[in-house]
Amino acid sequence: MAPASSASRLVAEAARTRLRPLGLRQRGRSRLWLDDHGWWLGLVEFPSPRWSQGSGLQVGAMWLWQDFDHFAFNVGERLSGSEDYRSEEQFSPVAEALALRAHAYVRTLRAQFPDLASVASHLAARPVRRGWFWEPWNAGVAAALVGDVSLARQRFAAVLDEEPIAPWMEDAQRTARDLVAMGRDRDAVRAWALSRIASCRQKLRLAPESLEWPGGTGARSLPGTTRPTTPVGQP
Repeated sequence: MAPASSASRLVAEAARTRLRPLGLRQRGRSRLWLDDHGWWLGLVEFPSPRWSQGSGLQVGAMWLWQDFDHFAFNVGERLSGSEDYRSEEQFSPVAEALALRAHAYVRTLRAQFPDLASVASHLAARPVRRGWFWEPWNAGVAAALVGDVSLARQRFAAVLDEEPIAPWMEDAQRTARDLVAMGRDRDAVRAWALSRIASCRQKLRLAPESLEWPGGTGARSLPGTTRPTTPVGQP
């Protein structure tokens, strides 16, 4: 295995100092760090410039009920463009500054999404934009999970209004129809979500989590579901 570049080494050292104390883990030897919440992931990436040494910074969140086999920034922000590496003395403070920004934004994401109800509320507030297929799809799933059937149907209607141009879109639209058919059967929606999350974790080679809804056999329930939830969009 080739040794890491000087820029990668400095980024990794800074990330270990700032992100490990928060509980994040590096994905192998990559520049991706994971903040694992069981049903969603916080993602911190320090992307390398294509033609030189250096690093940028992107931080965001991924909802695991999508059952992807790859990481995706469903909510995210590029906090820094690529900073070039010229020397160890020049780049060491750059790496430290990037890690500090990542640390702060991870804490912001945790405060923003402490439970499922917060995620549902955030996604419900986003406008439906044609061509942004996964935004209304995820908003529909979150609304269904917190029991806002009306909003779930509205968001899934936008999903079904898109012209499918690939098999994955057809699969997602089929799932949207299934969730609409489940209607107010929250147990069925929750069981579907838990199955998808478990499958996604396996595909991403994440540690298995014991995820159950209230009334299970002592396993951890998904956050935001153990108390009554005000329907999204209601005061």
